[in-house]
Amino acid sequence: MADFELPLGKRTRFYRFFEMVPAIFSYGAFILLIVLSIISPLWAAIYTLIIITTMLVKAIGIVYHTIRGHQRLEKAMRIDWLGRLSDMEKPKAAYVYRRDEPTNSYGALQHVENLRLAAADPEAFPKPSSLYQLVIVAAYNEDYEIIEPTIQSVADSHYDAKQMVVALAYEERGGLAMEQTARRLEAHFKGVFADFVIVKHPRDLPNEVVGKGGNITYAGKQMQAWFDDRKINYRDVIVTTLDSDNRPHPSYFAYTTYEFVVNEDRKHLAYQPIALFFNNIWDAPAPMRVVATGNTFWNIISAMRPHILRNFASHSQPMEALVEMDWWSTRTVVEDGHQFWRSYFYFNGNYSVHPVYIPIYQDAVMDVTYTKTLKAQFVQLRRWMYGASDIPYIASHIFKKKRTVPFWPAFVWFVRALDGYVTAASVSIIVAFGGWVPLFINSEAYNNVVAHQLPDAISVIQRIALIGLLVMVFLALKMLPPRPARYKRHRNIFMVLQWVLMPVAAIVYLSFAALNAQARLFAGKYLTKFDVTTKATVAQQELAKKKKSAA
Repeated sequence: MADFELPLGKRTRFYRFFEMVPAIFSYGAFILLIVLSIISPLWAAIYTLIIITTMLVKAIGIVYHTIRGHQRLEKAMRIDWLGRLSDMEKPKAAYVYRRDEPTNSYGALQHVENLRLAAADPEAFPKPSSLYQLVIVAAYNEDYEIIEPTIQSVADSHYDAKQMVVALAYEERGGLAMEQTARRLEAHFKGVFADFVIVKHPRDLPNEVVGKGGNITYAGKQMQAWFDDRKINYRDVIVTTLDSDNRPHPSYFAYTTYEFVVNEDRKHLAYQPIALFFNNIWDAPAPMRVVATGNTFWNIISAMRPHILRNFASHSQPMEALVEMDWWSTRTVVEDGHQFWRSYFYFNGNYSVHPVYIPIYQDAVMDVTYTKTLKAQFVQLRRWMYGASDIPYIASHIFKKKRTVPFWPAFVWFVRALDGYVTAASVSIIVAFGGWVPLFINSEAYNNVVAHQLPDAISVIQRIALIGLLVMVFLALKMLPPRPARYKRHRNIFMVLQWVLMPVAAIVYLSFAALNAQARLFAGKYLTKFDVTTKATVAQQELAKKKKSAA
């Protein structure tokens, strides 16, 4: 397994070079603009226009995929996935019954085809009644009021709770309060599922960074023994990881199990739901609402592009594959995204992530005070953008003589990954300020028609792109959960006005977070500690305000 693990400590020169590559390209984009502005304002203007025009084309694609993804999400949530899963229990009878039904609902035609194939070859499709869902809920020091609704949402799902095993993976670092919360949850949910197990992850285990990967890996290995004791085959278990604030849609586990049953190469697939950051969207500050909604749309868009889809946050994967791979990486603070690359190279390129068009609802960032919330949002995005640390890992498996994956498909993955991190870091800033750089640096730019008119040209392009933003605003309002009774109708107005913060959020949070993460990699100042995002409630915020007033 050592060949598939991230390095700890000293890196090779090859590895260090590719750790620097994201920063070289991202910061290089700004340096190139400045250098071109000095040498030739015309070339600087052309360079800027190419970037902005490219982003406009991408923006059109983003709007298209967002609309289509939202439609697919709505359709999938209306389907009786438990009913379709039940059909796979007796596919021959279900096929006779279903084949003459209307096939205009989401996935109905494919469902009939799946029944036909399963009826012809029953041995190739596992019986749903023989399968188990292992749900690992990762916690650090969150309160009972945060974790309990997550586990309750699992219990309330449209899936037989007696075919579900829930493990609360909590940290010894969480202290006595976390221990008490774990015991309280154990008492509350004992008997609800096939089993509810609490697993305490010891602090300071060897070869681990302080992060979620070590916690859920430790819990996974403990639960492996649970299934061994009951002689349950790993092939019959689907493992889902949840953060403490994740609430799966009631159909998620039935939908995931259905996809597991009907996809024959199931060992080499992971299942990715759509993360909707809407749990506390009405309570979060405006900048956090904008970022959270943007993250939601990014997840919807990603689901519509399965050829580039990777593991993110909560996802499901067969236990058979996880045991073989020794679970997740314990050496990175971004174990979710890294799990894709780890699986991809372990299975010699025979691995992909299958989109599940059902949401798992998550919290927007919200700490006990406004200032702490602003900081926490940056820290969260920096951790996500630290996924750029996978670039050298990918390179080390591609650019070598004894690679185990086909070169060109893997190289395309490498380019797409690098492009994603560089785009996140640099493009928003160039779009916002790039048009003025030649005029500010080189006075000759005023004598060049193209360079002189560049800010006006960019302004026109930005107004065209505004149409896409209006579509996003409309969909965001449509997807909002019901307004809590504690807020009056004028809160809706703020939900619209908040979008003026979009450019600021894109630069201050996404771009700066990406640049910070890449600068750390460039300098070898690695993130070796998972910065847990505090999940505060409105009650905790009110208590903090009272304490501040009293002081």
